[in-house]
Amino acid sequence: MDNIQDLLKFINPAACSYQEWTNVGMALKLEGYPVSVWDEWSQADSRRYHAGECVKKWKSFNGAASPVTGGTIYQMAVEGGYKPAAGGHELDWDDEIVRDDKAIIDPAWVESREIEAPRHWDPVEQIVTYLNTLFEPGENVGYVMQSWKNEKGKHIPQNKGSYDRTAGELVEALEKCGGDIGSVLGDYDPEGGAWIRFNPLDGHGVRNENVTEYRYALVESDDMEIDKQNAIMRELQLPIAALVYSGGKSLHAIVKVDAPDYAEYRKRVDYLYDICRKNGMTIDTQNRNPSRLSRLPGVTRGDRKQFIIDTNIGKTSWAEWKDWTDSANDNLPDIEGLAGVWDDIPDLAPCLIDGVLRKGHKMLISGPSKAGKSFLQIELAIAIAEGKKWLQWDCARGRVMYVNLELDRASCLHRFKDVYTALGMKPEHLDNIDIWNLRGQSAPMDKLAPRLIHRAKEKGYSAVIIDPIYKVITGDENSASEMAKFCNQFDKITKELECSVIYCHHHSKGIQGGKRAMDRASGSGVFARDPDALLDMIELPIPEALQKQQADRAACDAIMYYLEHCALTTWDWKEEIGPDDRMSLSTLTDKCKAHLLPVDQSRIRELIEKSKKVTSQKTAWRIDGILREFPKFDPVNIWFNYPIHEVDEDGLLADINPEEEKTPYQRMLEAKKKQSEKDNAEKISQFAIAFDGLVDESGCVRLKDIAEEIGVSQKTIGAWLGAGKRGKTELKKEFVSFTNEDKDHARYVKRKE
Repeated sequence: MDNIQDLLKFINPAACSYQEWTNVGMALKLEGYPVSVWDEWSQADSRRYHAGECVKKWKSFNGAASPVTGGTIYQMAVEGGYKPAAGGHELDWDDEIVRDDKAIIDPAWVESREIEAPRHWDPVEQIVTYLNTLFEPGENVGYVMQSWKNEKGKHIPQNKGSYDRTAGELVEALEKCGGDIGSVLGDYDPEGGAWIRFNPLDGHGVRNENVTEYRYALVESDDMEIDKQNAIMRELQLPIAALVYSGGKSLHAIVKVDAPDYAEYRKRVDYLYDICRKNGMTIDTQNRNPSRLSRLPGVTRGDRKQFIIDTNIGKTSWAEWKDWTDSANDNLPDIEGLAGVWDDIPDLAPCLIDGVLRKGHKMLISGPSKAGKSFLQIELAIAIAEGKKWLQWDCARGRVMYVNLELDRASCLHRFKDVYTALGMKPEHLDNIDIWNLRGQSAPMDKLAPRLIHRAKEKGYSAVIIDPIYKVITGDENSASEMAKFCNQFDKITKELECSVIYCHHHSKGIQGGKRAMDRASGSGVFARDPDALLDMIELPIPEALQKQQADRAACDAIMYYLEHCALTTWDWKEEIGPDDRMSLSTLTDKCKAHLLPVDQSRIRELIEKSKKVTSQKTAWRIDGILREFPKFDPVNIWFNYPIHEVDEDGLLADINPEEEKTPYQRMLEAKKKQSEKDNAEKISQFAIAFDGLVDESGCVRLKDIAEEIGVSQKTIGAWLGAGKRGKTELKKEFVSFTNEDKDHARYVKRKE
């Protein structure tokens, strides 16, 4: 931290509230400074400084649960105009990267502007102009003409003054007084001047609650040259109703705030003072109250006059000024002419995902549940880290930050390892992947973004992947304006970190087959239109024939794996099983039955069933792309074979279209049929496994034993093997039941010859 005593030079004690003054003392004591530093600094507030007060207060600072630290002085100094050295300071966990978005002008470059005293001194004209400018004729005006000297010789308003006369009454009396303002307002001490309240009152008092209209606020600075104050106020376009010279060290700007109530008045005054401070003015914060006194023009104060410098300058209203300040400090780039850059067009950002996404751009992956979007993003993180292919696209190698908002830490780490393993990829660049686990600790995106930027700064990430965004959405996702603000947080990340941001979002409810890809994401269309690349996933229904083909292929692969690594046989299967045979499940099973021992056949059956189960869980998907920077690519068909996605290299999914709308009844029947088929397949598998485990030397198994083994009745087994609708086709093709008259006349089962 910079030397605190140097920082104090940027904090004006006269502009501090009592609490701010106390905070400075507590921070100094905590940081190990003596009370003399606080006392010396406090003396700059000649109006409120009392000898010995700092020492007395200092003794009461005995620590607190939440102590005031030197960081408070640092922040106050920054607000007072202190500019940190290049490099700034190290931020803590809860610090946010805050841009000084209220700096509109550079005070160092504002030229001073002299004030001009009126050529002809007319006190009546001064006061009447002031009253007519600020008040309606029927509004009560508060003013104080009497003063007294304090111990420092400063003139202070003596009492509450008058507050039960209207502006109209005063104007009428002044215009008839022949220049004797004392006959209307009362005599005043020319050494002390006079004061007026700039907001109308109710005629019953001069406190804040007596204010009837929160129309104006007072801006005053005692710590700057008069001409500089005049210039800065005008440069800031403050909506000033009346600008008055106080006859002393400051100007009094009566600024239009037009607040509907006291609560809003306080907010607007805070904003007004903040703008002034951020643009070089040291504001006297004691003037916040709407019932505050200001200097009355048209009177003298010692050897100087209090007079109106100007009226109705700057913007015409608070609303117009607020719009102007918002636009003036928007930090938007300047407009540039095309002719000026025509011969020096900057290079395009390099590709992060070839033909899909450039570095520093945004990408959204949208899809329904069970599409494996999180796995797809982990695959992408690995592909970027290793500089490998993701699906069909090459990725540039770079560092990746994966923001995990959904999984517990262990599950997330296991997923990365499982995906690496399933991809068959060597983890050669693990140092390119950083994971930020935030399950149960995430914040809304507008709060998360600055903290993310703080942690990721200087890390050189090529991409930040946020999964999933529903955890951090703020506002109504169906509101275009609220979602535009939400998506702007991604722009902040890309700009500050100079990296790509990749995130996923879910589909809306209902069948998606008839919709365009950009209309499928849930919520406002902003989600689809904001990113530079949108990859949308939609599920493809797998026909039964294709499902069987995939199951048979997996079964063949399982058999060949077993023969290669596990079979206990002397059979020279490599000579007998040719390339075509290896693709035929029926041929493979027949040859295995002829040459392998029963134990091998049993294990092969188990492998086949396991492979079929895995295959039955595979889902098919189509990815459509909407790209801002590249030509549209042809739809990419993929399989989700947990835990990874694989491109359909064989074109098996090319002619399949997404499901169109079906009635709930139709979907129920289809689901019921699929479940029945699944149940039948499981029963057949259980039957075959039980048979292989119970078969005796004669090749037979008692029907009762199989029924007990798989948990069904003997009658049911008989029905499966017999004729009729309940018979299992696969069982009847391979097995037959019979009565064994040579043994106990019980029902037995054997394989067909």
